[in-house]
Amino acid sequence: MPMAASVSKILSRTLKPQNVSLATVAGTISKPIPTFGRTLCTGATSFQSQVNSGSERDGWSKWLLFAPGVFTFGLGTWQIFRRNEKMQMLDYRKNRLDMEPIAWTGSPSSGEELNSLEFRRVLCEGTFDESRSVFVGPRSRSISGVTENGYFIITPLVPTTNNSRSVQLPVLVNRGWVPRSWRVKHLEELGDAEKPENIRTTEVGKESGSSSWWFWSKKPEPIKNQEPVITPVKVLGVVRGSEKPSIFVPSNDPSSGQWFYVDVPGIARACGLPEDTLYIEDINENASPSLPYPVPKDVNSLIRYSVMPQDHMNYTLTWYSLSAAVTFMAIKRVKPRKARR
Repeated sequence: MPMAASVSKILSRTLKPQNVSLATVAGTISKPIPTFGRTLCTGATSFQSQVNSGSERDGWSKWLLFAPGVFTFGLGTWQIFRRNEKMQMLDYRKNRLDMEPIAWTGSPSSGEELNSLEFRRVLCEGTFDESRSVFVGPRSRSISGVTENGYFIITPLVPTTNNSRSVQLPVLVNRGWVPRSWRVKHLEELGDAEKPENIRTTEVGKESGSSSWWFWSKKPEPIKNQEPVITPVKVLGVVRGSEKPSIFVPSNDPSSGQWFYVDVPGIARACGLPEDTLYIEDINENASPSLPYPVPKDVNSLIRYSVMPQDHMNYTLTWYSLSAAVTFMAIKRVKPRKARR
């Protein structure tokens, strides 16, 4: 007891300057403090949430492995639909080209009627107005394995006054393909033809002197300019519409005379014709050996595509095979491995 009393006095003297009582010390000691076990529980909970989120991401990533297979399967299916569409279009064109040609003397009153005549053969008669020809290109053509650049020449076929069977309104005719050199020569000839001829007329007897008057008893009568006889031409063509250029084809520039694709209303305006003028492609095969150009279009080219239905079938098999391969690899990646015995 005396020792306990002495200890109590020592503590009282020690704590008194800091105004700290024994009750405060006891209360401080009695407060709960975090334990190591509680810290471990908190860390375990956080780790478990990270594991769960990681497993969810792994689940989504596994499903993404099947995306290439679904995409390639869709491309193969689209090739099937495209093949069927082209087969229907080819049958439609063949049936239209097999019909009897139409003797064309007029022009429909609306664009819808022109569209209904597309791929029909028509027989026109008139004369070509070479001064209003338009060259569309460049267009390449393979001749005996050699590729040569050239143009399509489109010329208005105008009616003749003395022929009742001639067209009553002009028709735009794609006469066929010509090489670049032919185009240059043709333009030079047109330029020379447009130049006025300076014809010098002299009076008889003035230049030759008075001593030569007896060679002429009369003044020569002026020769009357006789108009050339224009022979109408017959054109067998197929009604067509404007081309649909790709994004890589430049825009036409009518002001400079550069035409990169066939735009029927634009070419008609450039030639001074109505926009609803009939446009046909010449398919005559009776080209004269002395006049090898222009080369008319082959009628078989109208029932051909750059990608034919058989090509679409080959693409379908390719895409389906690729889809099966990538899907098989995805299944092998997702399927859990068997435990080793």
